Amino acid sequence: MLRLTWVQPEDLIGHELRQAAQDGRDPSAIAARWRAAGGSEAPARAGASSRPASPRLRLLAEDLLDELAGLPSPLADAEPTDLDRIRAMCPDWPTPRPATVSRARLEAAWLGRAVGCLLGKPVEKLPLTGIRCLAKATGNWPPTTYFTARGLSEDLTGAYPWNRRSAPTSLAENIDGMPEDDDLNYPLLGLLLLQRHGRTFTTADVARVWLDELPAGRAFTAERVAYRNLLAGLEPPHTARHRNPFREWIGALIRADVHGWTNPGDPAGAAAQAHRDATLTHTAGGVHAAMFAAAVIATAATGAHDVHACLRAGLTVVPPGSRLAEAVRHAVHLAETHADFDAVVDALHARHSPTHHWVHAVPNTALIAAALTHADGDFTGSVSRAVSGGWDTDSNGATAGSVAGLLAGCPAALPEHWTAPLKNRLATSVGDFDGTGFDTLAHLTHREATRPCPSPSPSPT
Repeated sequence: MLRLTWVQPEDLIGHELRQAAQDGRDPSAIAARWRAAGGSEAPARAGASSRPASPRLRLLAEDLLDELAGLPSPLADAEPTDLDRIRAMCPDWPTPRPATVSRARLEAAWLGRAVGCLLGKPVEKLPLTGIRCLAKATGNWPPTTYFTARGLSEDLTGAYPWNRRSAPTSLAENIDGMPEDDDLNYPLLGLLLLQRHGRTFTTADVARVWLDELPAGRAFTAERVAYRNLLAGLEPPHTARHRNPFREWIGALIRADVHGWTNPGDPAGAAAQAHRDATLTHTAGGVHAAMFAAAVIATAATGAHDVHACLRAGLTVVPPGSRLAEAVRHAVHLAETHADFDAVVDALHARHSPTHHWVHAVPNTALIAAALTHADGDFTGSVSRAVSGGWDTDSNGATAGSVAGLLAGCPAALPEHWTAPLKNRLATSVGDFDGTGFDTLAHLTHREATRPCPSPSPSPT
């Protein structure tokens, strides 16, 4: 029987119960009813449970999802989704200082995003212990080049199997260009969005581009739920809220790069673009993570600031009392006070892993900030640390690589052993981009970054 991932009610309910606990709602009574009826926990790493629920249990899951949605969150006032309310809560909301960004810097950013993603692909979903064991067994810890299966024992690879979908194209011995990944598909969709609608696009425009260009099977977690909601006739921002327990996961953050790339020197403008994109699928912390990343990248795109200033700029567009802001501040502090990055990672996992899914935006954004801080802008150090910290390895590596690529300034500044295997070619099912080179993508992105921008639309959607 077909088990479509990330949308089955009996799988969503466990994630929504966890989300409720995280945002201050009390789900205990609803959780007890679910378990008494024979309901199971959410799949730990997969998108669907191995066996379908009975019709009775599925209907109960749908009812309980709606009940959970009706529980008020005491964190709502401190963690708004509305842009005007977010801005009102940020005392240091940045003033635009528009700058230019070169095609070479943008090419380095595209390459950096691809490198970091590719490094993380084969170890995605593996526990932290497994990532460390595999890399150490090949003398590649911390990682300074792509992972390899050469020389590994069957016992070790049996205990910690590579990501089955990614290993054939992302282990060092298999790489032949950049394979398809949602962490590259979304920047491509963002580029199409800007080409068609400009930087004053609406959230509805994002939805239209997705329905035209994004195969449904290439969307996951919050994006897949929002896609389903669009097909069911819901409109933004309800697409982000209806039976969507993944609305604070990392999906909106991985779509933020293009908004930073096209707003050099204007972190507020980048954050506003990221907000309009993110609210199709996310709320609260999921939106804050996207705004943070976009502002960091917009600041890095000028070439005038170090990584620490970029991270500080990112925090200026996030409500300072939010869970995301607190997690980033804590992660940066850890990175500043520990010489051993493994110790930083262990502390982050001790703090976040007991309560958060491995794809949640809060721990992953914290890890990205810690990796960039600890590496002090170095490219290899940044992608290595982001991936070596576990959780959503390919997404974290991609964002860290984008920032570090911008700071490096040009493709020649990136180590060749990272970029040469990409062969200036990426695979994708988005639009007509399959086989496109990173130099071409940089040219197209630069054109959008330099296109005159009219006054923004009065409506956020």
